[in-house]
Amino acid sequence: MSNNRAKILIVDDDAMNRALLSDLLNDEYDIIEARDGDEAIQILEKKAKEITLVLLDMLMPRCDGLEVLKIMNREGWIKGTPVVMISAEKSCAQVEKAFSLGVTDFIYRPFDHMVVKNRVHNTIRLYVKQMQLSKLVTDKIYERTRNSDMLISILSHIVEFRNGESGQHVLHIKKLTEILLRALRKRTNEYHITDDEINSIATASSMHDIGKITIPGEILNKPGRLTAEEFEIMKTHSMNGAKMLDGMQFFKNEPLMKFTYEICRWHHERWDGRGYPDGLKENDIPIAAQVVSIADVYDALTSDRCYKKAFSHEKAIDMIRNNECGVFNPLLLECLNDVADRLPKEMNENCISQLDESDFSQIARSFFENGGDAANNIILQQYINEHRKSLFFEQFQKGIVFEYTYDPSVLTISPKGAKELGFPQTMVEPEKNNKFWDIIGRDNWDKFSQLMHNPQLSNDSFVFECSINVKGKKRNCRISIQQAWNRLNPEKPLLVSVYGNIKLL
Repeated sequence: MSNNRAKILIVDDDAMNRALLSDLLNDEYDIIEARDGDEAIQILEKKAKEITLVLLDMLMPRCDGLEVLKIMNREGWIKGTPVVMISAEKSCAQVEKAFSLGVTDFIYRPFDHMVVKNRVHNTIRLYVKQMQLSKLVTDKIYERTRNSDMLISILSHIVEFRNGESGQHVLHIKKLTEILLRALRKRTNEYHITDDEINSIATASSMHDIGKITIPGEILNKPGRLTAEEFEIMKTHSMNGAKMLDGMQFFKNEPLMKFTYEICRWHHERWDGRGYPDGLKENDIPIAAQVVSIADVYDALTSDRCYKKAFSHEKAIDMIRNNECGVFNPLLLECLNDVADRLPKEMNENCISQLDESDFSQIARSFFENGGDAANNIILQQYINEHRKSLFFEQFQKGIVFEYTYDPSVLTISPKGAKELGFPQTMVEPEKNNKFWDIIGRDNWDKFSQLMHNPQLSNDSFVFECSINVKGKKRNCRISIQQAWNRLNPEKPLLVSVYGNIKLL
């Protein structure tokens, strides 16, 4: 059999039917035959990823076609393998049941050779196109997300090294911008802000001070008050940043670029017209720039800078309300009041549910469970796993936080932990990376893997002690682990990921 040809699994208890279909299709496809539903399941257990199409008889002894479909749904095979049902039965109820279980098409006996060949060909071609489209969409989403994250990371470092500010400043602005925009949309429809626009504005906020790369370092990092001449130079950063963006003609019509330009140029404008560079007033200032302006002022007030110590959250809110840092849109000040009490927690990403796991599970099931629907059960399990992860991380205030997922194989480490270990924050297929083995050690990994794949552990958690190499030195550590299992099939639990905390001793 050629490895380059599509593989078709023919499932029929009638040998004559199997031979007829095989002779009809084997000039174009590699054929695998199953005499009944039980044999088909055995083949799919071993070769589901290799099989392009299943031709499945409806009526068979013991395990019939509908039962095979139920098992394919339970195991997830139906998502990757289209099924064309073979039947002499045209009962509406049976046909409807088969379609509800994921059948793509029907072929009725007695066979019409042209119909069989065309339906098989069209089903495979449609499936291939769907897979290509799905991969394209997935790749594009991943690319956009990765580019956004990379942009934020780059800008955080620019701010950190060029402006003497915390690298968290850009991330704080992004988070607070999103919080304020959602609060604004709750209060009014005046600005017609969509979810996509909220995401774009929050991402664009990362560029608000990009023009500061044109300002001399001695002015940027001057510990005392700027002179009038120095302040005039400092003020040019907003227009300089806008000019840099305006020169990027290729992206000029993109919504993200529009918001970035508005924010970069006008985030120092003020509601009363006394800002810069253009002296815009009230709603002549784009709303994206208005929101980032408040976010920027709040984070500047609550952060240490080379020229001042951080103010408390309460003091910063009072100063903004009292127009001590410029005059802002009264509606946005109301939005700031709306979120003020919960702002410190949200900014530090410490919003952990106070429900215990049993309470949470009960509530989650009331949302997602309805008559055994497989898709909803999967969502429920993912939802509960995410909640358990948040509760687990809540226990740790110190240490190196990490997560390891299995499909795909990705190790993610907290920024502080990555710096401490000398790792990148994200490592794809770490087991293929020599740096990973140099630090963790193969013996440790073998013992660790044995513990990780034990589905019988109490509460799916364990503690593992070992020695690892940290920047050339042996360090004893305690690794606390929480596992996330997919137990939709109790007989075959699947380990989805582990997350945990490394405490260096």
